[in-house]
Amino acid sequence: MLSHRDILSTLEMLKNENLDVRTVTLGISLLDCASDDFDEYKAKIRERIIALARDLVPVCDEVGDRYGIPVVNKRIAVSPIAVSGAPFSSSQLVDVAETLDSAAKEVGVDFIGGFSALVEKGFAKGDLALIDAIPEALARTNRVCSSVNVASTRAGINMDAVSLMGRVIKSAAELTSDSDGIACAKLCVFANIPQDVPFMAGAYLGIGEPDAVINVGVSGPGVVRKAIDRALASTPGLKLGKLSELIKRTAFKVTSVGELIGREVAQRLDVPFGVVDLSLAPTPHVGDSVGEIFQSLGLTSIGVPGSTAALALITDAVKKGGAFASSFVGGLSGAFIPLSEDLNISESARKGYLSLEKLEAMTSVCSVGLDMIALPGDIAPETIAGIIADEMAIGVINRKTTATRLIPVPGKGAGEKAYFGGLLGEATIIPVKNHGSSAGFIGLGGRIPAPTQSLVN
Repeated sequence: MLSHRDILSTLEMLKNENLDVRTVTLGISLLDCASDDFDEYKAKIRERIIALARDLVPVCDEVGDRYGIPVVNKRIAVSPIAVSGAPFSSSQLVDVAETLDSAAKEVGVDFIGGFSALVEKGFAKGDLALIDAIPEALARTNRVCSSVNVASTRAGINMDAVSLMGRVIKSAAELTSDSDGIACAKLCVFANIPQDVPFMAGAYLGIGEPDAVINVGVSGPGVVRKAIDRALASTPGLKLGKLSELIKRTAFKVTSVGELIGREVAQRLDVPFGVVDLSLAPTPHVGDSVGEIFQSLGLTSIGVPGSTAALALITDAVKKGGAFASSFVGGLSGAFIPLSEDLNISESARKGYLSLEKLEAMTSVCSVGLDMIALPGDIAPETIAGIIADEMAIGVINRKTTATRLIPVPGKGAGEKAYFGGLLGEATIIPVKNHGSSAGFIGLGGRIPAPTQSLVN
């Protein structure tokens, strides 16, 4: 239970420290919409989405107003389209993506996830059709997000899928060359994808989930930074163990707020409540930065030596606090380090503190992976695949979720800026150093076997 002091400090977070419910995501199962009649399938999924999500935005606004806690984003996640739309061709699935986009626009949500495939162990017909459709689908829609799971600790790494995704990312960037390859900002490649991710672009509704469910994503990087700053100002020389405890207590309060909002929205929509995902997910706004937390902990910038250790401390403390606050913590829950969505992190890359190699090292302890990484437009698909493969290996061996959201920016090189707008922000394009060819290795294909922990049942 929250004490009176906890309640007052939570009100201070809301007023001055950018605390909000970053997203309420309504998961919608489309599995019983499956049909071998294409027009019937499209009609069913549109009808299902609009029927269940019609009141999502107004209900979130009403609940937010009632408690004085803004719900910034309202989103939808659907069952993997590669499963429900398995009978159809890639061109037909592009049409499905436009149907999803239209339905999302009609109900007023900002993103709809689930243009997805799970191929960690191999491809089905629907998977191949969907992956082939991704570039055009994302180029022709504004709200549709896509994810492909290519690896897991139980299955290993599907290197054929990794290779294919390198080409898909390159193609998606080229189709949106007039907007710095923005289609790639809506595409995640995963290892060990959770079934209940509320954050885009990776959100989809897992096969084991209910027909409809509310999942909440809460973020509070500004809250954590202010708490550290206050503690160090009042108690100079405070040790890291005490700072970890402080972050844990802060995460507890933030998670409690998220679950409160999520349960109320779920009750009003008459659907089950799923999980609260407490992830320190930043925005491009000053004061809402994960990168600034590193400076509060005494580092010149995120990326300097010590950054991986600091991120490990932050992520662990956030998870402990969230787990204590709720029995239903899920999704990714930890800390995002996106290159474009965090003004401080983007600036660190521009100044040279943060390289691709350091980012990769930090993903071994963060909650997701290489996120919103702008790359030179002339990068080879095999090099993109090599970066994906490295990140998947980190996830598989460490039994954690990792992902890549890589954006080769057409016509631009290292050091230039890529502009995506809105929540996606802007990023300095970072070089890929020492990138001799990965083509021979990627071309071998097949599957990298799962590590021995895959035998734990």
